[in-house]
Amino acid sequence: MADMGAISGQGVIAGILATGIRLAAPFLFASLGEMFAQRSGVFNLGLEGIMMMGAFAGFMTSLGTGSPWLGVLAAIGVGAALGLLMAFISVTMQAEQGISGIGLHMFCWGLSGLLFRVYLGFITSCKGFGPWNIPVLSHIPVLGPILFQHNWMVYFSLLLVPVSWFVLYRTTWGLKVRAVGTTPQAADTLGVNVNAIRYQCVVLGGAMAGLAGAFLTVGQANMYADNITAGRGFIAVALVYFGRWSPVGILLGSLLFSMMNALQLWIQVLGISFPYEFAVIMPYVMTIAALTVAVRRVWAPTALGKPFRREAG
Repeated sequence: MADMGAISGQGVIAGILATGIRLAAPFLFASLGEMFAQRSGVFNLGLEGIMMMGAFAGFMTSLGTGSPWLGVLAAIGVGAALGLLMAFISVTMQAEQGISGIGLHMFCWGLSGLLFRVYLGFITSCKGFGPWNIPVLSHIPVLGPILFQHNWMVYFSLLLVPVSWFVLYRTTWGLKVRAVGTTPQAADTLGVNVNAIRYQCVVLGGAMAGLAGAFLTVGQANMYADNITAGRGFIAVALVYFGRWSPVGILLGSLLFSMMNALQLWIQVLGISFPYEFAVIMPYVMTIAALTVAVRRVWAPTALGKPFRREAG
């Protein structure tokens, strides 16, 4: 355990903030992708399982090829394929979305565990991404270590927030997504292919969930273990509600949860006398409390969870 006297208060705060920003990356990837799916009217509870498969695919590809970049591509591909499966079940077959998502999660959870035991069977490390210190900016006192000494995946996750906002609110495709998730019958009347838009959004959400999984293995831990996602996929779904289907809201929610998680990690590192079990559950308790407050005035896409059926005539 660290000697608290050897670490300045400023250093501890900077460490918590830097850790929190890094831990927010998988939530941003998964939640922003799920935001597009839900904005189109599809509720995907299978994010946790897709993240797990993305983490496994990224790890095994990086381990086998020595290239974490190929690992990321493999994770995105696996995530997109699973998103396509979810889209087929929920959009084409019009199955109940909540049950379909849970079924997809259970399938991915079992498959990832089986493949891990068959092809590896033990925990080992793979090649991952190291930090990329941004020239000049990384040397700024205090702010440098907090904001500019992460790997590219952390920067990319933050960049996706304004990109997602622009796509959703300033592009024709974003307008179609919002129309399909709010008034699909009207959108269909105007010539928008409702099912095609929903397919695109769910596949995009799956790809980003796979990317979130890859971050856990090649962007953070450089290893794979059973249940490495640790419920992050379900938290990502909750953050879409907390953020009210807005990229900026999702960013704030992701930072809230990740900062609480970073705080409990630093409590353990510093050896502060604090019950370990309570420290571990603290981020989840805070998330539940925040969600309880947020959902009181929540607005949801009116067609969320409802299959689209074209009116006769």
